[in-house]
Parts: sequence; structure tokens; C-alpha cells
Amino acid sequence: MIISHIKLKNWKNFTDVDIDLKDRMFLVGPNASGKSNLIDAFRFLRDIAKDGGGLQQAITDRGGISKIRCLSDRGNTEITIKIHLSEVGSPNPKWKYEIVIDNKTVQDKYILRHERVWKGEELIVDRPNEKDKKNDKFLEQTFLEQKNASEEFWDIVEYLEKIHYQHLLPQFLQYPQAFSGSELSGDPFGRGFLERLSKTPEKTRKSRLNKIDKALRIAAPQLKELRYSNETGNPHLEAKCIHWRANAARQNEKQFSDGTLRMIGMLWALLEGDGLLLLEEPELSLNAGIIAKLPVIIYKIQKQKKRQVIMTTHSVNLLQDTGISPHEIVILEPDENGTKCIAASSISKINAMIDGGMTLADAIIPMTFPRDTEKIISVLYYL
Repeated sequence: MIISHIKLKNWKNFTDVDIDLKDRMFLVGPNASGKSNLIDAFRFLRDIAKDGGGLQQAITDRGGISKIRCLSDRGNTEITIKIHLSEVGSPNPKWKYEIVIDNKTVQDKYILRHERVWKGEELIVDRPNEKDKKNDKFLEQTFLEQKNASEEFWDIVEYLEKIHYQHLLPQFLQYPQAFSGSELSGDPFGRGFLERLSKTPEKTRKSRLNKIDKALRIAAPQLKELRYSNETGNPHLEAKCIHWRANAARQNEKQFSDGTLRMIGMLWALLEGDGLLLLEEPELSLNAGIIAKLPVIIYKIQKQKKRQVIMTTHSVNLLQDTGISPHEIVILEPDENGTKCIAASSISKINAMIDGGMTLADAIIPMTFPRDTEKIISVLYYL
């Protein structure tokens, strides 16, 4: 299954989002337009559904309702997230899930305004129900986080629990001792990446690293024989580095480049699971030639794993791929009333450009440039 549609009301910098989603999606827009905030709506649902999570924790981790609610939606305190879950290619949703929350609290606990579940078009959960109306405390939890209450729609819970967000920061792997404090939920920045490798069954780990090694030999030809090592009692990634000496020297993640580590993390994440994968700017630190191949790499792996991938990007090289459809791109346009999400396929100007022989990158990326960028130089010059 995939999340085939998402509707947001009053979520962060979005007053109203209502978009269809494919099994591969690219989110493009200017800096601070809300690409990460849009992705966080999926993470929010995961944080509610997962073991050890829940509604209260998901809201608290984001700083409370005031940090979630869109300030552009004047006077409206309700926040809505609604998703459709469908089989790939099916026009009809298999499931629908909706949650509505606001700033109402009871004894410092946030209270659900609504929670609804549809199986197909049949409404099977509609809260508040009679039991909820007798005591607000029942509305402190969603049915997503209650195993006995979610049995009838376990498919939704299972799907949301598997959502994975990947934005590996190489410094977390290279200098773990420099970063203190508790780990963030879901390990979004790869701080526990080596520990994840250590907990992976050896046969599976070797198989994945062998596949990644073949890709690395093209992206970074001086590296070969990528492997996992725990000889010193601490997990490491190692590879042979070919140089002028006869015998190649072994390096570990501390000597790997940022681009190498980010590529390893991205490929591992693609191979690791079968749930929705959220990627933030996978092009960072990579060579333009490799970036141009990312859409094909992602497409081939996701088809094998049958998983949905949604990513943010600013990259012209990535969007030059002719296999990307306008239906796979959502453009974010910010203004004083919040950010709008627009399907590229719905913009006649873009369709005309594509029909005229332009690439999606040529047609779309200039639309995401901030206005008056040439003024930056003159402003800095007179500082």
C-alpha cells in the first residue's frame, strides 16, 4: 500500500493541503517553504502509532500545539490530518484515516477533537463516541496507539509504524563522542546508524553491504570491499582505499567523505524496509553525475521492495531525469497566508514547456527561486 492522498488543515505553515501522491514523489520549493514541515505530517502519524509513542508524546516532541498550528490561519485552532491508503495504481482508497486536534487540554493533556476511520467508503470509527462523551480522559489517546481498539484497522497502524525518515548527518557517525543528549525518536539523523547495522542479521547485513559496495565502486572508484567490522568491540564501516602503494589501506567511516557516508545511508535505508521512506535532499554532498542517476536508483530499489518514497530536493541535476512525471512533483509556493502545495501536472505552463521539449528541471526549478535574488549581492556589498 501507499499513502495516495493527504489533506492538511492548519498544519505548521500550511493552511490547506489537498494533494494526491504516487509511489515516488518529489517535493520542491524555496528555502523555508515548508518541505520538511510537510514531511513531518507523516512522521507525526508514525509517532502516534508506534510502540512507545502516542498522541501526547508526538505533540510534546514538537513543542506543543502552538508549534504545530499554522499562524496564518487566523482564529482557527483545529489541526487536521487526513490520509488515504491505497494499493499502487488503484483509484479507490482501501483505508482512510483522519485526526483532528486543537489547543484544548484537560489536566495538561491534549484532547482529540475527532478521530475517524473508513474502510473503503464505510465509516467504521467516529470519535468522540458515546464512551468518550462521558469522560474527556478517553480522548487523550487515539485508537491508533491502542492495540485492542485498532484491531479492526490494523493495516493502517502497521503501515504508519513502518514509516522511516532519513537525513543522515555524516558528523554523527564520524564524531559520535562530540554529540551528547538523548537520541531523537526514529534516529532521523543517523546517530545510531552503526548500531542499526550491528543489530541486523549477519546474512542480511552482508547482502545489503555487497549491493551498496557495487554502487560505491562506481560513485567512489577508490573504495572497494565495503564491510561491517566489530573487531575492536565497537561497530564500524570499513573499505579498502586504493592508492599508489601495492596494498590498499583500510579506512573506516571517520575517513569516508560526507558524500560517501550519505550515499551509504540512503542506499541502506532504501534496502532496509518496505514502509514509506522520507528523504531530505538526497543529493547533498554527491557528485552531479551521481545525482542525475538517483531517480533511477531509487525507482529500481523501491520497485523491488514495493515501497513508497517521498523526497525533498533543490537539485536541477536530479530533476533532469526524463523518467520523472509531472504527476510525481509537488511545488510549494509560500506567501503571507501560508504555503500552497500545487501538483506540477496541474500547471498548464509547465505542461506546455514539457510538450515543447524542456525538462522538468528547466520548467520547475526557476519557479522555486526566491524573488529578487540578485539583490542579495548588493545588500551584502553595503553592509
